[in-house]
Amino acid sequence: MTTAMTSLALGHYLALGAALFCISLAGIFLNRKNVIVLLMCIELMLLAVNINFVAFSRQMGDAAGQVFVFFILTVAAAEAAIGLAILVTLFRNRRTIDVADIDTLKG
Repeated sequence: MTTAMTSLALGHYLALGAALFCISLAGIFLNRKNVIVLLMCIELMLLAVNINFVAFSRQMGDAAGQVFVFFILTVAAAEAAIGLAILVTLFRNRRTIDVADIDTLKG
C-alpha cells in the first residue's frame, strides 16, 4: 500500500490568505457597531498578510519574509494591547463600546 505525499503549492497558501483577507474585510463592512469585533477583523487581516509573506518566503527560499512576519506579529500584539486598554478606558467612562457612541468624542 503506497500513499502519495502531496505538498501544498504556493497557490494553496495564497488562496487561504485571500480567503482570510476577504472574511476579515467582510467582517469590517458588515459590523459597524462593536469595536472588539472590528479589532479582531483587523488582526485577521494581518494574519492573512502574514500567511502570504511566509508562503512567498518559503517559495523563494529566503528567510527575510519570515523575519518580517515576526516584526509584524510583534507590532500587532502591541496594537492589540493598546487597543484593548483604550476600549477598557472608554467602557469605564461611557459604559458602552458602541462605535456610534465613541464617534461623539470628536471635538
